[in-house]
Amino acid sequence: MPFGLSLKGRRVGADTFGNVYFEERGRPKGRRPKRWVAYNGVPEPSKVPAEWHAWLHHTVDAPLEVTDRPWAKPHVPNLSGTPAAYVPTGDERRGGRRRPASGDYEAWTPGT
Repeated sequence: MPFGLSLKGRRVGADTFGNVYFEERGRPKGRRPKRWVAYNGVPEPSKVPAEWHAWLHHTVDAPLEVTDRPWAKPHVPNLSGTPAAYVPTGDERRGGRRRPASGDYEAWTPGT
């Protein structure tokens, strides 16, 4: 982490990705304190979990507590543009072929 980041703000916390969150020291007169994140590794905004995103954008005053929910999947960063990106069947990168539509599809024709 660059040296100046910690001197200009107070450390508020960190997330599971190792990103560290800061808030401007003191209470600025007439405005909200600035908040920022020091990314762990490559700066990737999609690696900011929802609870910290809400805090960064002043939606909440304190970071939300993470509760264990069995139905929740772990956060995955945006993989667009990487080899791990989702490619649907029928895409040219998968040969451009897909299964034919089922019998319940009827194409729209103008004037009918």
